[in-house]
Amino acid sequence: MVSLLLVLFSLIFVSCSKPGDEGMDVNLESPDVGKNEDPENNEDPLTGNEEQQPEETPAQNTTPPTTQTPTNDPQYTPPVQSHTVLAQTEDMGREYLDKIYFLGDSTTYGLGYYYDHGYTDLVTSKHVWTPSSGTLTLDQWSYVAIVNPDTGEEMMLPDLLALKKPEYLCITLGVNGVSFMKEQYFKDSYTSLVKKVQEVSPNTKIILNSIYPVTTGYEEKGNGINNLKIEAANLWIQNVAESCGVNYLDSASALRNENGYLPDEHTNGDGLHLNGEAFGLVVQYIRTHAC
Repeated sequence: MVSLLLVLFSLIFVSCSKPGDEGMDVNLESPDVGKNEDPENNEDPLTGNEEQQPEETPAQNTTPPTTQTPTNDPQYTPPVQSHTVLAQTEDMGREYLDKIYFLGDSTTYGLGYYYDHGYTDLVTSKHVWTPSSGTLTLDQWSYVAIVNPDTGEEMMLPDLLALKKPEYLCITLGVNGVSFMKEQYFKDSYTSLVKKVQEVSPNTKIILNSIYPVTTGYEEKGNGINNLKIEAANLWIQNVAESCGVNYLDSASALRNENGYLPDEHTNGDGLHLNGEAFGLVVQYIRTHAC
């Protein structure tokens, strides 16, 4: 009798169950599983920050810098090649020196002056270009006449260049200019001179020579010309040489003492202008730093 009652109770219970109720126990026991399986609900704030961090860190930027523009780009213009200070070479001798014409101020005039007074290892005065005064100021090059040493005729520089078309032209200018010319004025004046030479005599190899140092005694005169300004101007000249694609000659390094001054024994007595022996050091430097 008891067994019959149990069978009847089981039949009644099964007939009252709904289809699909068997799976409900899983969700009730683990209510978070469904959320973790939905990718749109996976919004861990730490993970999100870690994914964005590389985009905000400059080191992770993979965009090539502008300096790496490919050379096959039709819009690409290569930068001007830098021309450094002329490096030491073998002694190119008198033959090389005799191909150079020298344009400049009174510190250039002495090259020819001392040659004519017995220093025959220097530069013949026929290759030295200055005005009749013996000096040329940088800002005056375009309107002050230069003496043609072959004839004694005064000519404007472009006319003399067109006539002679030298193989090499060594320019030494700026020592007067450092007393009153600011950097941009100095560079603009020098650049216009170089470009004019390139225009009139395009095959001429141009050498921009450094300004020579002065003595301690000369600095004490307080006339605005001192070694600090000269060194700054020599950097400006080197900048002009680089921008114009010409050569820079650091011949001043052959004259400085350990303190950066011109030794007294290298001057003609005024602390600024070189004597014959000092010009000999400059000429030797030119011959062993050829372009």
